[in-house]
Amino acid sequence: MDTVVRSDLLVVGGGLAGIVTALEALRAGRSVTLVDRDTPERFGGLAFWAFGGMALVGTPLQKRLRIPDTPEIALGDWLRFGVLDEADHWPVQWARHYVERSRPDVHDWLIGHGMKFMPAVNWVERGLQGDGNSLPRYHILWGTARHLIVTLVAALRVADPGGRLTILHRHRITGLDHAGGAVAGAVGVDETTGAEVRFAAPVVVLAMGGINGGHDEVRANWPADRPMPVAMLNGAHPFADGRLHRHAAAHLGARLTHVGEMWNYAAGIPHPQPHFDGHGLSTIPCKSALWLDHRGRRIGPEPLVTGFDTHDLCRRVATLEKPWTWHLLNRRIALKEFAVSGVEHNERIRDRQMLPFLWETLTGNRRLLRRMQTESPDFLTDDTLAGLAAKMNAAAGTDDVKPEVLQATADAFDANFHGGGRLMNDDQIRRILHARLWGPDRLRTCRPAPLQKPGAGPYIAVRLQLVTRKSLGGLQTDLASRVLDAEGGPIPGLFAVGEAAGFGGGGASGRRSLEGTFLPGCILTARAVVRAL
Repeated sequence: MDTVVRSDLLVVGGGLAGIVTALEALRAGRSVTLVDRDTPERFGGLAFWAFGGMALVGTPLQKRLRIPDTPEIALGDWLRFGVLDEADHWPVQWARHYVERSRPDVHDWLIGHGMKFMPAVNWVERGLQGDGNSLPRYHILWGTARHLIVTLVAALRVADPGGRLTILHRHRITGLDHAGGAVAGAVGVDETTGAEVRFAAPVVVLAMGGINGGHDEVRANWPADRPMPVAMLNGAHPFADGRLHRHAAAHLGARLTHVGEMWNYAAGIPHPQPHFDGHGLSTIPCKSALWLDHRGRRIGPEPLVTGFDTHDLCRRVATLEKPWTWHLLNRRIALKEFAVSGVEHNERIRDRQMLPFLWETLTGNRRLLRRMQTESPDFLTDDTLAGLAAKMNAAAGTDDVKPEVLQATADAFDANFHGGGRLMNDDQIRRILHARLWGPDRLRTCRPAPLQKPGAGPYIAVRLQLVTRKSLGGLQTDLASRVLDAEGGPIPGLFAVGEAAGFGGGGASGRRSLEGTFLPGCILTARAVVRAL
């Protein structure tokens, strides 16, 4: 006899969006079954490993720092940078909802759970021509997103004193049940035993993440009008395989939109202790590093500089002859600027160690550099550029980098500083100077100086690859997070939240994100479900 699990809501996926949905439903008096494919210690999905940056609008911290942000300003930035127009009805509606509700429904909600933000607002995705974030909006959770997950999981336990919550790990949903014109539950499998399990629920919330968890999916969904690199690292979750998206489309008529839009990073490295095949980490590229092609030549004519347009960085890297690039820098730059995204390489923030964090910010993160030299074969150092070129070739298994070419690349950049810096004429230097006008960026960005400045060594080269991360498209939803069919009507009983819904509307970000919109998008879409019920 089949096992049947009954509840008011079935939540498919144990990431941030699924956890928030379950928490809000419990608080509303509903019974909830949450089904997650991963193991209990990895409960929380990608958010459990995420850095915790959030784009928030009109916060007290912005006001304290005299940042005159408003929903109107933010929406203008969002639509322009994402290349959205009114024809993208539901994505635009979700973008508007985000900028209007991120303060009360995300910021204040998190503060109410005891969360705190670091006392600085960073300025990311400014746009190549100032067409991105016109103001700083990037708030960083103190404790990273891992602390957020731990806090919300604890809140789940508090919200369930009477056994209304059932969490099943290592279970996979294989199909959705449909009866009487509405979704009536799902069928799944216990992956530890192979036994089939049936779930009866009048409401099913899809929170299983995105589409691009594997390279086959990434390549199948890659836009035909954009270059695709030969090789990539994987920064998404391998369980985000798109099967339930396609099942909902094929069997229930759900509409999938913007499936080719993705949020990837151009500066990835292989994870030293990978959690799955091809696992990549995203470095936070140093603004002062020279970004080179596989031959050690500076990529141009417009140099690649992080912090302005991640989508453009990925596009340009994908056009290059080889699927890797190099960052050329020195120890002076690395101490101040080098960082790796996520919880594993940001222990001071993750463990909420304020004094050690401030010390490393002011004096340089020597601990991280030692760790990278020990763990990563793609992080190379040498006292000479010729020696560094030899190590770059050894790491890549080629002889592409000629020492004289690497030397000429460094010399050409350093020529900007002849005459005491009065003759600087380099777009990367201009962007660095602009970034340093904002205090938090000045703390993390070196004053422009020659790469070969005496005493700044040794030299460092980091081999980088494009790393996939998030799906920007997904199941189209209305503002109640109800999944819509091809005619635009809601499918009774079926909801989608977080990345499964393209963070709202099947693609609220459009082509580009303002960065930091993903964690709040999970919270906003999840809270919308319970409001609708």
